[in-house]
Amino acid sequence: MLKTIRKQNQTVSTSTVTDRSLPAIPWQPRPADSIDIIWRHDKNPIIGRRPIPCAQGVYNSAVVRYKTGYVGIFRVDHKDRVPRLHLGHSHDGLAWTIEPEPIVLSGAASEIRKMEYAYDPRLCQIEDYWYITWCNGYHGPTIGLARSKDFITFEQLENAFLPFNRNGVMFPRRINGRYAMLNRPSDNGHTPFGDIFYSESPDLTFWGKHRFVMGAGGQWWQGVKIGAGPTPIETEHGWLTFYHGVLGTCNGFIYSMGAALLDLNEPWKVLYRTNEPILAPELSYEIGGNVANVIFPCACLHDRESGKFAIYYGAADTCTCVAYTNRDELIAFIKNHSEV
Repeated sequence: MLKTIRKQNQTVSTSTVTDRSLPAIPWQPRPADSIDIIWRHDKNPIIGRRPIPCAQGVYNSAVVRYKTGYVGIFRVDHKDRVPRLHLGHSHDGLAWTIEPEPIVLSGAASEIRKMEYAYDPRLCQIEDYWYITWCNGYHGPTIGLARSKDFITFEQLENAFLPFNRNGVMFPRRINGRYAMLNRPSDNGHTPFGDIFYSESPDLTFWGKHRFVMGAGGQWWQGVKIGAGPTPIETEHGWLTFYHGVLGTCNGFIYSMGAALLDLNEPWKVLYRTNEPILAPELSYEIGGNVANVIFPCACLHDRESGKFAIYYGAADTCTCVAYTNRDELIAFIKNHSEV
């Protein structure tokens, strides 16, 4: 059964059968003493610094429901400090087994086959394929792209953009017949600037129609730079998009989580955008680690029937955590705390 919602001349299709055929997402009720729109899993971090021998940190990773369990593409920083992508499996989305060897990609042109590094992956399904985007080392950071039908073999495609670019996040369906991606042009370092742009492609090779979406600035908490987070979620109110916002302080950057609603047909148009963070570093595993004061969202599981969200985020560039919220409450919060 396919449920169709129509609002303001826009159509949103959601499959209720698909949700029922997949495992339930991780979930904990809101604590009685919580006053925040998002609350943390009480056993965070769910993945620590060294779940496999080669690791010096596992964070900023992508998770999806797949068949009867979960699959993840994990950023694993090796002991040589070079980040690589590893495959992981879980029965409940919380306890993970991560493969000890990095993912092997095939099919790419010889000029781009060797990755200098790979980090901060995102993952979404479009039609018959699961697509992975990540920050790929090719004469500097750019957006790498690969796909798989079974999470056994992975086909590498052309890099989406010229260096330098980060935070490539694909939309989970074609928009106006074209593949679509949020991305953030950057520099070759830690990027003391950054705005989010929208790009389209007819064939996953040639990307264009670049449109400005939203920029850093305004409130201090997102005054330095911003970057797209998990795969956007289609709702009747627009594309629900989580992102990170960065504050510059005398002691360095502080990364927090924000959220926005983008137009369904023209996603470069921002309908609402939070004027305060919805989750900021507070607890010890977020404040202290390889890089202090970082909350970096990269994945969100959504149960359409209940409206429950489980958001996966990297903490302090060291470990992997989960937080929860409700769709309707979050959308109301975005609209009531919007700078647009």
